[in-house]
Amino acid sequence: MEFTAVFEKVPEGYIAFVEELPGANTQGTTLAEARENLHEAIELVLEANRALAEESIQGRQVFKERLVAAA
Repeated sequence: MEFTAVFEKVPEGYIAFVEELPGANTQGTTLAEARENLHEAIELVLEANRALAEESIQGRQVFKERLVAAA
């Protein structure tokens, strides 16, 4: 899966977010730092979403399978 990163130049450096993933946003003094921070933000959002999903299905009879989505 690919994401679309959006970067905006601001006086302090750059702000960044992922169009397809609400909550994945960050900033950096340089574009490289903003990119690196955005990768971390994506990981954190996905981890948090997985944890919330696990919590919501705890004790229920469910099954899981891998899903590959094309944009």
